[in-house]
Amino acid sequence: MGATFHRALTRRGLMLAGAGAAVVVGTPGKAGHGDPIHRLPVRVGTWAAAPTAVPAGKVLTLTGQTVRQVVHTSIGGDLPRVTLSNAYGAGPVRIGAASIGVRSGTGPSTDTVRARTRPLTFGGATEVVLQPGHAVTSDHADLIVEHGADLVISLYLPEGTQAGTISPRSKQTNLIVNGDATAVDRPGTGRRITRYLWLSGVSVRTVRNASAIVALGDSITCGTETTDNSNHRWPDLLSARLRAGAAPCPRGVLNVGLSGNRLLFGYEDPTGRADEKALIGAATLRRFDRDVLAQPGVRYVVTLIGVNDLANAPDVTVGQLIAGHRILIAQARSAGLTVYGGTLLPFGGAPQRYNNAANRAKRQELNDWIRGSGEYDAVIDFDAAVRDPAAPTRMQVRYDSGDGLHPNDLGSAALAMAVPLELFG
Repeated sequence: MGATFHRALTRRGLMLAGAGAAVVVGTPGKAGHGDPIHRLPVRVGTWAAAPTAVPAGKVLTLTGQTVRQVVHTSIGGDLPRVTLSNAYGAGPVRIGAASIGVRSGTGPSTDTVRARTRPLTFGGATEVVLQPGHAVTSDHADLIVEHGADLVISLYLPEGTQAGTISPRSKQTNLIVNGDATAVDRPGTGRRITRYLWLSGVSVRTVRNASAIVALGDSITCGTETTDNSNHRWPDLLSARLRAGAAPCPRGVLNVGLSGNRLLFGYEDPTGRADEKALIGAATLRRFDRDVLAQPGVRYVVTLIGVNDLANAPDVTVGQLIAGHRILIAQARSAGLTVYGGTLLPFGGAPQRYNNAANRAKRQELNDWIRGSGEYDAVIDFDAAVRDPAAPTRMQVRYDSGDGLHPNDLGSAALAMAVPLELFG
């Protein structure tokens, strides 16, 4: 991978509130020092996804088609802006038109509510070109976004275009239809997909004391074994808890979990040169700047990472994993963020590459460090939330999706309930 592409991957974008030109990701440097959210006007991320490259043979090509993508927001507000990423694309991507609207219906629906769709512009233009290795953020749209609303973001690709930057597990059914359907409320039938194409973030203007929480992890965070089209990922359910009650806590919850993601190892080559396992993404340490620090209004980060390092790198030591966690902590602290460490879930009953005596011992040692070292600002004990008291190396049966590794919908709810809300007060 060339140095130019690496720099493009590690640059952070400036997400500015209010009117004005589109903002191209390309500003080098850290997210800043001190508390980054005490600036006005307040703009906070309400939804996010982490991008990856695409292995050969899995690349979609769109020609004269529109992709309609459903996102489940967290915090409400107005004047939404959308970030599109071509971080891993090998060539430029021309978006001929784009829109954002409030979804109508549930499940796999990509219909929108009549008169509640707005065109997206970029520096005042209805078209935009995403250059390889970069991202772009739209102008704000004149739309109100309710807390927990579903939005439909539609992108029209007028010419043959390979989708070289995706988020591979949307857990939401999206739709590809022929023609420019960006202004259509009911697009009809088309090709259904369960990934996000080029879409990486949505922010809103919101209340002054709002901020965002980034959930940083692997398949357990992205909700791999939860029910599609149900928003049962644990960050979604945490967001619902924060919104409930007489005094809702104004926090965006941004899920940048990637199935298969590892703390110490990953893939960064662009589509066209990507490894067959590229969908696991860059190492958590390598994607921290882009997927955490660049999020609008971020103030907190919750980590739940390391189990895939154990399964895929048998020689990895607990010392190496602890060193990696310490780097995450330092990256967060240098940007003025509060960082909470999540303990690794039990994986008894999982395939042998996870569930073996050496890995069980390493998991326990790493969890003991997360709990007892005092290096994280606080600990979220996901392990304790789902483990079987009679067999602590396993999840409780009622929480297990059936593979011994991933929680089901009920297990995901247990993870969300394990997060003390006062950590975000």
